[in-house]
Amino acid sequence: MHCTINMESLNITASEKKDLYEELIPQIASLIADEKDRIAALANTTAALKEAFPSYSWVGFYLLKDGELVVGPFQGKIACTRIALNRGVCGAAATRRQTIVVEDVDAFPGHIACDGGSKSEIVVPLISNGSLVGVLDVDSYAYANFDETDKRALERLCAQIAASHF
Repeated sequence: MHCTINMESLNITASEKKDLYEELIPQIASLIADEKDRIAALANTTAALKEAFPSYSWVGFYLLKDGELVVGPFQGKIACTRIALNRGVCGAAATRRQTIVVEDVDAFPGHIACDGGSKSEIVVPLISNGSLVGVLDVDSYAYANFDETDKRALERLCAQIAASHF
């Protein structure tokens, strides 16, 4: 087994969300820094996020391919394989190139229910050199699980990933 960094688990001591992100993001950056394979880097990123946040029911990437979002590395239940741009929260975030935070997915027009138990969602676009390359999608079984803290931290993480792996 090749491992560029000896990291069998995350070192998280924080209990507040903002502090947890401050501990987690550098660990993810270190974990994927020397990884040349984009899929491997995205896979470990999803695993780290899912491990650090028990409130996340699903976390994964959709990558832009031939004009649609195609499921990439993820942690959680089976996912929708392809999402058209402008469909659901992922398609809307991709088209607008803006993070979308949804407190109640049932109230979002056109929400795609891959997992009927999902109650809230955040989707962050991945932009590399001015071009959309995909989105990070995170769901929760709790209503209003995501807030401005998640938005800022996940946007920072996605910017780092886009800059280093796309």
